[in-house]
Amino acid sequence: MVTSVMRLRSVSSIAVVALLLLGLNQAHAAERLKPFELAYTTSGDMAQVVTQVEKQLTDHGFSIVGSYAPYSDAAFPAGETVSAEVIGVTNPALLAAAAETKFGGYAVVQRVSVTRVVSKGATQIQVAYTNPSYMANAYRLKSDLRGVAADLGKALGAQQAYGSRKGLTAADLRDYHYKFLMPYFDDAHHLAKYDSYAQALSAVKAGLAAHNGGASEVYEVAIPGKEQTLFGVALAGTTGNKCSGDEYIMSRIDFRALKSTAHLPYDILVSGGRVYALAVKFRIAINFPDLSMMGSNSFMSIMCAPDSIEKALKAVARGSTVATSTQQD
Repeated sequence: MVTSVMRLRSVSSIAVVALLLLGLNQAHAAERLKPFELAYTTSGDMAQVVTQVEKQLTDHGFSIVGSYAPYSDAAFPAGETVSAEVIGVTNPALLAAAAETKFGGYAVVQRVSVTRVVSKGATQIQVAYTNPSYMANAYRLKSDLRGVAADLGKALGAQQAYGSRKGLTAADLRDYHYKFLMPYFDDAHHLAKYDSYAQALSAVKAGLAAHNGGASEVYEVAIPGKEQTLFGVALAGTTGNKCSGDEYIMSRIDFRALKSTAHLPYDILVSGGRVYALAVKFRIAINFPDLSMMGSNSFMSIMCAPDSIEKALKAVARGSTVATSTQQD
């Protein structure tokens, strides 16, 4: 009788543990992620803040692969004046995770932003970065990059996740599209096709050096063990295509108090002999999932942007002249 009671208690204990583990797994699965993390806010000289941020990053094992200022003293909504610096970083964990999936290269660089906002006479500097776990799921990696997120938190801080009111679950992100008939992650723009990886790389480098489409290189990172390289691309716009410019777009949709500067820069991925970019409608929506379709500061306010950005990136992918591309997909 005593043995039976002990067995019953043992079975009950196992059941309780199993239910607790199930509950933890369900809670983990239902966790809602947001695209950006505010590290901290400060004041003072922006250049000094940038220097300090770069030191904090390198002290914690991150490699700085490039940086740029997308705009300085730009006029933003509600009378704000905004200046920004974006810093691209990678580390061994990001390089390893990027190599595990076909298009993992899009996630090899995380973006850190230092944004100075002057509003109604008050100045605030916001230090923020892309949420690695959010991007890992959006870009369908095998890893959730939680270790990278923890390392960025140690380097810079992790005061507040932002960029979406409710956030998105991992499952939502892995199958994300903004609305019906809008592109998914794998609905990429095929910018150009070449006979080899070397030719494709050469063409993109030439296009960036020539500033085709108003573009400039911010960073270039090769994925270990693969014929794949990610380029960060700054877009200044051109006289006939101003709608592709970083300042033009962000001054219309980055209207909330905490700025989503780390949306920038855009990406070009060379994989084998092909040159890709994420569908621009996907690329904007994944970082601005709450943006309304209509009204002020909406997708409608940058209606010309997706086609203009795609056009600029295609100009880069074609190299020094259109004839350098053997085929456009």
